[in-house]
Amino acid sequence: MAEPLLIERAGPVLRLRMNRPRLHNAFDPALIAALTAALAAAGGDPAVRVVVLEGEGASFSAGADLNWMRGMAAAGEAENREDALALARLMRTLDELPCPTLARVHGPAFGGGVGLVACCDIAIGTPQARFGLTESRLGLLPAVISPYVVAAIGPRQARRWFATGETFDAHVAKRIGLLHQLVPAEELDQAVRHQVDLLLRAGPHAASTAKALVRSACQPASAEQQDQANAALIAALRVSAEGQEGLSAFLEKREPAWVGGQD
Repeated sequence: MAEPLLIERAGPVLRLRMNRPRLHNAFDPALIAALTAALAAAGGDPAVRVVVLEGEGASFSAGADLNWMRGMAAAGEAENREDALALARLMRTLDELPCPTLARVHGPAFGGGVGLVACCDIAIGTPQARFGLTESRLGLLPAVISPYVVAAIGPRQARRWFATGETFDAHVAKRIGLLHQLVPAEELDQAVRHQVDLLLRAGPHAASTAKALVRSACQPASAEQQDQANAALIAALRVSAEGQEGLSAFLEKREPAWVGGQD
């Protein structure tokens, strides 16, 4: 039996490829566990600076595996709760991963697949990608992934797509904020490489702290506490070794030390 997840490491770049192409990379417990473990390991490895998430075959991810859903439909509420918590841990781990993450969306993404795209910091897709939060057609809702999808597309859009279960194309996904960039299929790898290169040119600590800064800005305890926390953060960054090197390199018109030796 093939591994549900393929892991490739090239220097500071980690590529995670969902590997259930015959089932359109649909989730089952094995894939959820493998993804969660790989992401947790990446989060604990400071040498990993970028994670690229992608799918093998024609699809990015079709969401829940039908056989898995059939089994959970026959299970009790407590078992379903534990099952849903496993998916919630995957999404939380991806969303809060310290290093930047990039979704390479070459084909359809539905349900939990949309959740993965929403959890990534950068999402690039092709016209062949299609999307759907189709749970309402089954009398369900995308509850576990909802915090991340709402954060990506906003409450107004989420109300529509959650309620109708309507599918939408990549152009709509870009317009509503689920995708950052839409490129022809033959340019997808080039676009991904470009974003990876940009991320590797950023200070490692600055890049890893960026999403925590955005999170705190979106959920401030108070305006005063936010100002204090942001002032403390930039002060610490300015006097850190990385900040000093970045400023010195800029003033001296040279590349900072972290840009070299990426391979």
